[in-house]
Amino acid sequence: MAATNRNRRAAPRETWLDEVAEAAARDAGNVPVQLLGDYLPMLADAAVSGRRPRRAELEAVGRLGRQAAERGISAGRVVQLYLSAARRLWQDLPMVVRSRDPEAVRAAAAAVLHVVDDAVATLAEGYAEARRELVRREETLRRELIDDLLRGDSDLASLVERAEPFGLDLARVHQVALAAPVRRLPDTDAAISALEAVIFDRLGDRDVLVATKDGLLVVIAPAEPGAAGRTARNDGRQHDLGQLMHEVLDRLRQGRPWRIAVGRAHPGLYGIARSYEEAREALTMAGRLHVDQRVVNAHDLLVYRVLLRDQPAIVDLVSAVLTPLARARGGAEPLLATLQAYFGTGGVATESAKHLHVSVRTVTYRLDRIRKLTGYDPSDPAHRFTLQTAVLGAKALNWPAEPLPSVG
Repeated sequence: MAATNRNRRAAPRETWLDEVAEAAARDAGNVPVQLLGDYLPMLADAAVSGRRPRRAELEAVGRLGRQAAERGISAGRVVQLYLSAARRLWQDLPMVVRSRDPEAVRAAAAAVLHVVDDAVATLAEGYAEARRELVRREETLRRELIDDLLRGDSDLASLVERAEPFGLDLARVHQVALAAPVRRLPDTDAAISALEAVIFDRLGDRDVLVATKDGLLVVIAPAEPGAAGRTARNDGRQHDLGQLMHEVLDRLRQGRPWRIAVGRAHPGLYGIARSYEEAREALTMAGRLHVDQRVVNAHDLLVYRVLLRDQPAIVDLVSAVLTPLARARGGAEPLLATLQAYFGTGGVATESAKHLHVSVRTVTYRLDRIRKLTGYDPSDPAHRFTLQTAVLGAKALNWPAEPLPSVG
């Protein structure tokens, strides 16, 4: 009989607390009311008896904070739920709890505030701990995804499923850009944050991933077919991805000067791996060729890829056509520079002279010397292709600064 009476007395209180909880949940943007747990009974007990929450009760609140983080509910909304619940409970306390004694009211208010402080602090700690774990887990998944995307040999169905949470549509056309610092990679978090802030602003956060790999910054971005270094903007126009990255990274205190290499745009999963390999190759080639530009595009270096694909043949060509230049006074380098300038200006001696900062007479003398030493006349269209191909091959092989590779 006594138990029945206790249940009858408890029933109105439970109904009243349920109404407070539901109203607080609405205040917080319809946050699940279950995230309050036993918080409201703790507040009511504190108001009536001054009881502080037990350790087990606070640990339960911490677990609720973790649940909120795992459900993706913002910390602000969860805290708002708890504060709104405390405010509504204090406003709606049954009159039996109220007192005309100011000291009693102050004591009840202090007890309630102690519970609010302890509960909200514990809630925030649980939420923050869960968020840190989620970030670490997401970073691991993100790194594994990027490694598999760049390698290009993973199961397609699995990758499509893993890429979706990161906003990556593998059916689209993508390109990969790499950024190499002059020395070791500086503060990676600062570099990634700076790139993400600008790239997300220009391109949106879907289909864009920024990470590090092998000491390089890696950007995977959407592109139109044949964009060759330009990415599609939200307004339909094109933006140069490499130049955008260089502008951002050049503002960082460390890592300058950066060299950016951009692979060509390719469709599908394997297009990402292909663009990545092109960007890596372009980065390596730009270093070997001593390219002055800080941003290089893979499509600009295609001819060197073709030449070096059959290295024995290009070594043979350079050896047969250009090594006689080494017998000239001053060696082969001045004559090679003259050929590069001559071909680069469309075979115009006066423009070549301006480029080399020498007289026109010096240019014509060197061209004649090249003809006599090699047997190939740079002004003869029939000879020009052979000479120009050999010059490109020499540049790719860094000859004569380095000896020609052995092809035996």
